[in-house]
Amino acid sequence: MRVKMTKLEEIISCIKGNSVYVQMHNFPDPDAIASAYGMKYLLRAEGIDAQIVYKGSIENTVTAKMVKLLNIDILEVKNAWELDCNREVIIVDAQNGNANIIDMHSDKTICIDHHPVYNDSKYVFKDIRPDVGACASIIASYYIENDVVIDIHMATALLYGIKVDTADMKRGVTKLDLDMFYYLYNRADHKVLNNLDTSVRQYDDLKAYAYAIANVDIQNDICFASAGDNCKESLIASICDFIMSLDGVNLAIVYSAKEEGIKLSIRSNGSYDSGRISNKALCDIGNGGGHEHMAGGFISYDKLERKDAAGIREIIKNRFMSEVNKVNK
Repeated sequence: MRVKMTKLEEIISCIKGNSVYVQMHNFPDPDAIASAYGMKYLLRAEGIDAQIVYKGSIENTVTAKMVKLLNIDILEVKNAWELDCNREVIIVDAQNGNANIIDMHSDKTICIDHHPVYNDSKYVFKDIRPDVGACASIIASYYIENDVVIDIHMATALLYGIKVDTADMKRGVTKLDLDMFYYLYNRADHKVLNNLDTSVRQYDDLKAYAYAIANVDIQNDICFASAGDNCKESLIASICDFIMSLDGVNLAIVYSAKEEGIKLSIRSNGSYDSGRISNKALCDIGNGGGHEHMAGGFISYDKLERKDAAGIREIIKNRFMSEVNKVNK
């Protein structure tokens, strides 16, 4: 009787050469970094070289600190044409067609993700599990299923990715996340984890927090706030998490006007579906999506009639309140 292949074995069967790209979403977070790092060394154990690539600076973020402390080798690229088009591409913690990832124009793409599917992109193989709290949990399970040793650096990276994306196991946690958390916990370097947990903000980040706090707009249990212009992606998300700690707030929308468009972070305590609401609210002026508790979005300036700060706030507020009201009917 033929033994069923593991997910990792299926992935390897789709790779024809001896080198691939492991692609993260733009401005990657710790879960994306951990997942890509974990995938790279799973492939190395099979004699396949993998280069981790992404677009968008990670300087002065906790992600950059994670990369430095764990000595993770990653390559920032500006355009897909900089890369070898003949290599397979393994996307982790993201999906083709989303605004937060550059299109590699590859017909040999593999996808490993934990976000809901919002498009019909074709892959030669996919392992997409929207119920799982962190992509790093999926990657960690590959190690266990294939008896691959997890060293202290890998355990630390994967555990930190799980911790961040599940808000320390308080958001969107499944049995797989719990199992992987406990498996990795005793194998990780807790000095490094503590260093990452206690130094997550820069001094200049306080200005963005102050700006957001000063213009908080609460409508019933929905909170809107601007983080100011050109706020870092990771900081927009952190501020949104902070606002969700306010008593009585069940849905938070934080945004920043940037050169390429308006970036949004959306959080919910479960009273609303962040991913579904953001997808509906932004469908014809950009895009949005994610999990029930955590989502992101992007608005193109080309789609806006007004581009001033007051106009942007009004558009975002009206669109999200409209979708919330539909839910409440």
